Amino acid sequence: MSQYMDGTTSSSLYEVKLGREKFGGETHAYSVAYADDEIDEVLEQADKIIFNSAGQLARFGERAVARNVVRGLRVNPGISSSDFTLADPARPFSRLGEWENERIEAVIGDVSGFMIHNNCENTDFGLFDSLLSQVEERFGHFLQRLDWVSLGGGIHFTGEGYPLDALADRLKAFSDRFGVQVYLEPGEAAITKSTTLEVSVLDTLYNGKHLAIVDSSVEAHMLDLLIYRLSAKMKPNTGSHQFMVCGKSCLAGDIFGEFSFEAPLKVGDRLSIEDAAGYTMVKKNWFNGVKMPAIAIRQLNGDIELVKEFGYGDYVASLS
Repeated sequence: MSQYMDGTTSSSLYEVKLGREKFGGETHAYSVAYADDEIDEVLEQADKIIFNSAGQLARFGERAVARNVVRGLRVNPGISSSDFTLADPARPFSRLGEWENERIEAVIGDVSGFMIHNNCENTDFGLFDSLLSQVEERFGHFLQRLDWVSLGGGIHFTGEGYPLDALADRLKAFSDRFGVQVYLEPGEAAITKSTTLEVSVLDTLYNGKHLAIVDSSVEAHMLDLLIYRLSAKMKPNTGSHQFMVCGKSCLAGDIFGEFSFEAPLKVGDRLSIEDAAGYTMVKKNWFNGVKMPAIAIRQLNGDIELVKEFGYGDYVASLS
Protein backbone atom coordinates (compact mmCIF):
# COMPACT_ATOMS: atom_id res chain seq x y z
CA MET A 1 0.00 0.00 0.00
CA SER A 2 2.93 2.34 0.57
CA GLN A 3 3.38 2.46 -3.22
CA TYR A 4 0.05 4.25 -3.53
CA MET A 5 -0.34 6.24 -0.31
CA ASP A 6 1.84 9.03 1.02
CA GLY A 7 2.00 8.02 4.67
CA THR A 8 0.04 7.19 7.79
CA THR A 9 -1.90 8.75 10.60
CA SER A 10 -2.45 7.36 14.07
CA SER A 11 -4.38 7.49 17.32
CA SER A 12 -1.67 6.49 19.78
CA LEU A 13 2.06 6.21 20.41
CA TYR A 14 2.19 2.60 19.24
CA GLU A 15 0.30 3.35 16.04
CA VAL A 16 2.55 6.25 15.09
CA LYS A 17 5.62 4.07 15.72
CA LEU A 18 4.16 1.29 13.60
CA GLY A 19 3.39 3.72 10.79
CA ARG A 20 6.90 5.13 10.79
CA GLU A 21 8.63 1.74 11.03
CA LYS A 22 6.52 -0.35 8.65
CA PHE A 23 4.99 2.11 6.18
CA GLY A 24 7.21 5.17 5.97
CA GLY A 25 6.38 8.36 4.14
CA GLU A 26 4.75 11.29 5.90
CA THR A 27 3.74 10.37 9.43
CA HIS A 28 0.94 12.18 11.27
CA ALA A 29 0.39 11.74 15.00
CA TYR A 30 -2.96 12.29 16.69
CA SER A 31 -4.41 11.22 20.00
CA VAL A 32 -7.43 12.23 22.05
CA ALA A 33 -4.93 12.94 24.83
CA TYR A 34 -1.17 12.51 25.16
CA ALA A 35 0.54 11.62 28.43
CA ASP A 36 3.73 13.24 29.72
CA ASP A 37 5.63 9.97 29.53
CA GLU A 38 4.89 9.38 25.83
CA ILE A 39 4.85 12.76 24.10
CA ASP A 40 8.59 12.93 23.42
CA GLU A 41 8.60 9.49 21.82
CA VAL A 42 5.58 10.46 19.71
CA LEU A 43 7.41 13.56 18.48
CA GLU A 44 10.45 11.46 17.54
CA GLN A 45 8.26 9.54 15.07
CA ALA A 46 6.04 12.29 13.66
CA ASP A 47 6.24 14.85 10.87
CA LYS A 48 2.98 16.45 12.00
CA ILE A 49 1.23 16.25 15.37
CA ILE A 50 -2.45 17.07 15.70
CA PHE A 51 -3.61 18.03 19.18
CA ASN A 52 -7.16 17.26 20.22
CA SER A 53 -7.61 20.36 22.35
CA ALA A 54 -6.24 23.82 22.98
CA GLY A 55 -5.16 22.54 26.39
CA GLN A 56 -3.00 19.78 24.93
CA LEU A 57 -1.57 22.24 22.40
CA ALA A 58 -0.60 24.63 25.20
CA ARG A 59 0.88 21.81 27.24
CA PHE A 60 2.99 20.13 24.57
CA GLY A 61 3.15 22.53 21.63
CA GLU A 62 6.56 23.98 22.46
CA ARG A 63 8.07 20.50 22.57
CA ALA A 64 6.88 20.02 19.00
CA VAL A 65 8.45 23.33 17.97
CA ALA A 66 11.75 22.27 19.53
CA ARG A 67 11.74 19.12 17.39
CA ASN A 68 10.56 20.89 14.20
CA VAL A 69 7.33 18.91 14.18
CA VAL A 70 4.44 20.69 12.46
CA ARG A 71 1.49 21.39 14.77
CA GLY A 72 -2.21 21.04 14.04
CA LEU A 73 -5.48 21.12 15.97
CA ARG A 74 -8.59 18.97 15.73
CA VAL A 75 -11.73 21.07 15.38
CA ASN A 76 -15.29 19.79 15.58
CA PRO A 77 -17.95 21.39 13.37
CA GLY A 78 -20.77 19.79 15.35
CA ILE A 79 -22.13 17.88 12.35
CA SER A 80 -21.39 14.40 11.03
CA SER A 81 -22.59 11.60 8.78
CA SER A 82 -22.84 8.97 11.52
CA ASP A 83 -26.06 7.09 12.22
CA PHE A 84 -24.53 5.52 15.34
CA THR A 85 -24.24 7.65 18.47
CA LEU A 86 -21.36 5.44 19.57
CA ALA A 87 -19.30 6.50 16.53
CA ASP A 88 -20.63 10.05 16.14
CA PRO A 89 -17.89 12.67 16.67
CA ALA A 90 -20.62 15.32 16.84
CA ARG A 91 -22.56 13.57 19.61
CA PRO A 92 -23.62 15.74 22.57
CA PHE A 93 -20.75 16.60 24.90
CA SER A 94 -18.21 15.17 22.44
CA ARG A 95 -14.59 15.15 23.56
CA LEU A 96 -13.29 15.03 19.98
CA GLY A 97 -11.81 18.40 19.06
CA GLU A 98 -12.47 22.05 19.80
CA TRP A 99 -15.97 23.40 19.07
CA GLU A 100 -15.97 27.04 20.12
CA ASN A 101 -14.65 29.73 17.78
CA GLU A 102 -13.28 31.73 20.70
CA ARG A 103 -11.05 28.87 21.87
CA ILE A 104 -9.89 28.19 18.31
CA GLU A 105 -9.17 31.87 17.68
CA ALA A 106 -6.98 31.99 20.78
CA VAL A 107 -4.60 29.34 19.39
CA ILE A 108 -4.93 29.68 15.60
CA GLY A 109 -1.53 31.35 15.43
CA ASP A 110 0.11 28.31 17.01
CA VAL A 111 -0.95 25.79 14.36
CA SER A 112 -0.63 25.49 10.60
CA GLY A 113 -3.40 22.99 10.02
CA PHE A 114 -6.68 21.46 11.17
CA MET A 115 -8.04 17.95 11.34
CA ILE A 116 -11.80 17.83 10.72
CA HIS A 117 -12.96 14.22 10.99
CA ASN A 118 -16.75 14.11 10.78
CA ASN A 119 -17.46 11.36 8.25
CA CYS A 120 -18.22 7.79 9.29
CA GLU A 121 -18.77 5.12 6.61
CA ASN A 122 -20.23 7.88 4.46
CA THR A 123 -21.19 6.37 1.10
CA ASP A 124 -23.18 9.43 -0.02
CA PHE A 125 -21.16 12.01 -1.96
CA GLY A 126 -24.03 14.49 -1.74
CA LEU A 127 -23.94 14.28 2.05
CA PHE A 128 -20.14 14.67 2.04
CA ASP A 129 -20.47 17.75 -0.15
CA SER A 130 -23.13 19.23 2.15
CA LEU A 131 -21.09 18.59 5.28
CA LEU A 132 -17.99 20.14 3.73
CA SER A 133 -19.99 23.20 2.69
CA GLN A 134 -21.12 23.63 6.29
CA VAL A 135 -17.51 23.31 7.44
CA GLU A 136 -16.53 26.03 4.96
CA GLU A 137 -19.26 28.30 6.26
CA ARG A 138 -18.44 27.77 9.92
CA PHE A 139 -14.64 27.67 9.80
CA GLY A 140 -13.81 29.46 6.54
CA HIS A 141 -12.29 32.47 8.30
CA PHE A 142 -9.88 30.06 10.03
CA LEU A 143 -9.19 27.86 7.01
CA GLN A 144 -7.81 30.73 4.94
CA ARG A 145 -5.13 31.21 7.60
CA LEU A 146 -3.88 27.62 7.40
CA ASP A 147 -1.46 25.62 5.24
CA TRP A 148 -3.15 22.22 5.39
CA VAL A 149 -6.36 20.46 6.39
CA SER A 150 -6.92 16.77 7.08
CA LEU A 151 -10.51 15.72 6.41
CA GLY A 152 -9.97 12.44 8.23
CA GLY A 153 -11.43 9.14 7.19
CA GLY A 154 -14.89 7.67 6.90
CA ILE A 155 -15.38 8.66 3.23
CA HIS A 156 -16.32 5.39 1.54
CA PHE A 157 -14.95 6.33 -1.88
CA THR A 158 -14.12 2.74 -2.84
CA GLY A 159 -17.76 1.73 -2.62
CA GLU A 160 -19.44 0.52 -5.80
CA GLY A 161 -20.55 3.42 -7.99
CA TYR A 162 -19.01 6.14 -5.83
CA PRO A 163 -18.44 9.28 -8.00
CA LEU A 164 -14.67 9.57 -7.67
CA ASP A 165 -14.33 12.37 -10.21
CA ALA A 166 -16.87 14.46 -8.33
CA LEU A 167 -15.01 13.83 -5.07
CA ALA A 168 -11.69 14.84 -6.64
CA ASP A 169 -13.22 18.02 -8.08
CA ARG A 170 -14.80 18.93 -4.73
CA LEU A 171 -11.55 18.42 -2.84
CA LYS A 172 -9.62 20.49 -5.40
CA ALA A 173 -12.18 23.29 -5.13
CA PHE A 174 -11.81 23.25 -1.35
CA SER A 175 -8.02 23.29 -1.64
CA ASP A 176 -8.01 26.13 -4.17
CA ARG A 177 -10.52 28.24 -2.25
CA PHE A 178 -8.52 28.26 0.97
CA GLY A 179 -5.01 27.64 -0.36
CA VAL A 180 -4.50 24.49 1.71
CA GLN A 181 -3.01 21.06 1.20
CA VAL A 182 -5.81 18.52 1.72
CA TYR A 183 -5.21 15.15 3.36
CA LEU A 184 -7.55 12.17 3.53
CA GLU A 185 -7.09 9.31 5.98
CA PRO A 186 -8.71 6.33 4.26
CA GLY A 187 -9.33 3.55 6.76
CA GLU A 188 -11.88 0.96 5.72
CA ALA A 189 -12.01 2.55 2.26
CA ALA A 190 -8.45 1.34 1.69
CA ILE A 191 -9.27 -2.31 2.37
CA THR A 192 -12.83 -2.66 1.02
CA LYS A 193 -13.52 -6.24 -0.15
CA SER A 194 -9.87 -7.16 0.35
CA THR A 195 -10.29 -9.88 2.98
CA THR A 196 -12.46 -12.83 3.93
CA LEU A 197 -12.82 -14.73 7.19
CA GLU A 198 -12.76 -18.42 6.28
CA VAL A 199 -14.79 -20.61 8.64
CA SER A 200 -15.90 -24.23 8.75
CA VAL A 201 -19.17 -25.72 9.99
CA LEU A 202 -18.71 -27.73 13.19
CA ASP A 203 -22.32 -28.65 13.93
CA THR A 204 -25.89 -28.04 12.80
CA LEU A 205 -29.03 -27.77 14.92
CA TYR A 206 -32.70 -26.92 14.52
CA ASN A 207 -34.53 -24.77 17.07
CA GLY A 208 -37.28 -23.14 15.06
CA LYS A 209 -34.57 -22.15 12.57
CA HIS A 210 -31.75 -24.10 11.03
CA LEU A 211 -28.51 -23.23 12.84
CA ALA A 212 -24.89 -23.78 11.81
CA ILE A 213 -22.11 -23.48 14.37
CA VAL A 214 -18.74 -22.47 12.89
CA ASP A 215 -15.18 -22.51 14.21
CA SER A 216 -15.06 -18.78 14.83
CA SER A 217 -16.75 -16.15 16.99
CA VAL A 218 -18.27 -12.76 16.31
CA GLU A 219 -17.33 -11.66 19.83
CA ALA A 220 -13.70 -12.68 19.34
CA HIS A 221 -13.05 -12.10 15.64
CA MET A 222 -15.55 -9.56 14.23
CA LEU A 223 -16.47 -7.50 17.26
CA ASP A 224 -17.86 -4.53 15.34
CA LEU A 225 -20.77 -6.67 14.15
CA LEU A 226 -21.90 -6.94 17.77
CA ILE A 227 -21.14 -3.33 18.67
CA TYR A 228 -23.12 -1.90 15.76
CA ARG A 229 -25.66 -4.75 15.56
CA LEU A 230 -24.78 -5.60 11.98
CA SER A 231 -24.96 -8.82 10.01
CA ALA A 232 -21.87 -10.27 8.40
CA LYS A 233 -21.71 -10.38 4.59
CA MET A 234 -21.68 -13.65 2.70
CA LYS A 235 -21.82 -14.46 -1.01
CA PRO A 236 -23.55 -15.78 -3.03
CA ASN A 237 -26.27 -15.80 -0.28
CA THR A 238 -28.78 -17.38 -2.65
CA GLY A 239 -30.82 -20.56 -2.56
CA SER A 240 -33.81 -22.01 -0.74
CA HIS A 241 -32.02 -23.27 2.38
CA GLN A 242 -31.75 -20.67 5.13
CA PHE A 243 -29.35 -21.02 8.04
CA MET A 244 -28.43 -18.82 10.96
CA VAL A 245 -24.62 -18.93 11.09
CA CYS A 246 -23.44 -18.82 14.70
CA GLY A 247 -20.13 -18.51 16.50
CA LYS A 248 -18.84 -21.09 18.95
CA SER A 249 -18.40 -18.91 22.05
CA CYS A 250 -20.73 -19.09 25.05
CA LEU A 251 -22.22 -15.67 24.26
CA ALA A 252 -25.89 -16.27 23.41
CA GLY A 253 -25.87 -13.57 20.73
CA ASP A 254 -22.70 -14.77 19.00
CA ILE A 255 -24.38 -14.79 15.58
CA PHE A 256 -22.88 -13.83 12.21
CA GLY A 257 -26.29 -13.55 10.54
CA GLU A 258 -28.88 -15.44 8.50
CA PHE A 259 -27.98 -16.51 4.98
CA SER A 260 -29.36 -18.55 2.09
CA PHE A 261 -27.62 -21.57 0.56
CA GLU A 262 -28.18 -23.81 -2.45
CA ALA A 263 -28.02 -26.94 -0.26
CA PRO A 264 -28.39 -27.65 3.46
CA LEU A 265 -25.21 -26.96 5.39
CA LYS A 266 -23.38 -29.93 6.84
CA VAL A 267 -20.40 -30.48 9.11
CA GLY A 268 -17.16 -29.62 7.30
CA ASP A 269 -18.64 -27.11 4.87
CA ARG A 270 -16.43 -24.08 4.29
CA LEU A 271 -17.97 -20.59 4.40
CA SER A 272 -16.44 -17.24 3.50
CA ILE A 273 -17.40 -14.16 5.49
CA GLU A 274 -16.91 -11.28 3.06
CA ASP A 275 -15.31 -7.85 3.53
CA ALA A 276 -13.76 -8.84 6.84
CA ALA A 277 -10.66 -6.63 7.04
CA GLY A 278 -12.04 -3.54 8.78
CA TYR A 279 -11.48 -3.37 12.54
CA THR A 280 -10.92 -7.11 12.92
CA MET A 281 -7.20 -7.71 13.40
CA VAL A 282 -6.93 -4.71 15.72
CA LYS A 283 -9.94 -5.80 17.81
CA LYS A 284 -9.52 -9.58 17.89
CA ASN A 285 -9.44 -11.06 21.37
CA TRP A 286 -9.18 -14.35 23.17
CA PHE A 287 -12.73 -14.49 24.59
CA ASN A 288 -13.48 -18.04 25.75
CA GLY A 289 -10.04 -19.04 24.48
CA VAL A 290 -11.50 -19.47 20.99
CA LYS A 291 -8.67 -20.25 18.58
CA MET A 292 -7.49 -17.24 16.60
CA PRO A 293 -7.73 -17.41 12.79
CA ALA A 294 -4.42 -17.60 10.97
CA ILE A 295 -3.50 -14.76 8.62
CA ALA A 296 -2.84 -15.73 5.00
CA ILE A 297 -2.37 -13.95 1.68
CA ARG A 298 -3.79 -15.16 -1.61
CA GLN A 299 -1.25 -14.24 -4.27
CA LEU A 300 -2.31 -13.05 -7.72
CA ASN A 301 -1.55 -16.50 -9.14
CA GLY A 302 -3.88 -18.12 -6.59
CA ASP A 303 -1.20 -19.47 -4.26
CA ILE A 304 -1.92 -19.18 -0.53
CA GLU A 305 0.91 -17.84 1.63
CA LEU A 306 0.55 -18.41 5.37
CA VAL A 307 1.80 -15.28 7.13
CA LYS A 308 1.04 -15.93 10.79
CA GLU A 309 -0.51 -18.60 12.98
CA PHE A 310 -1.61 -18.21 16.59
CA GLY A 311 -1.39 -20.88 19.25
CA TYR A 312 -1.91 -21.66 22.90
CA GLY A 313 1.23 -19.70 23.82
CA ASP A 314 -0.27 -16.53 22.37
CA TYR A 315 -3.43 -17.09 24.41
CA VAL A 316 -1.46 -17.56 27.63
CA ALA A 317 0.74 -14.52 26.90
CA SER A 318 -2.36 -12.36 26.45
CA LEU A 319 -3.48 -13.15 30.00
CA SER A 320 -0.31 -13.03 32.09
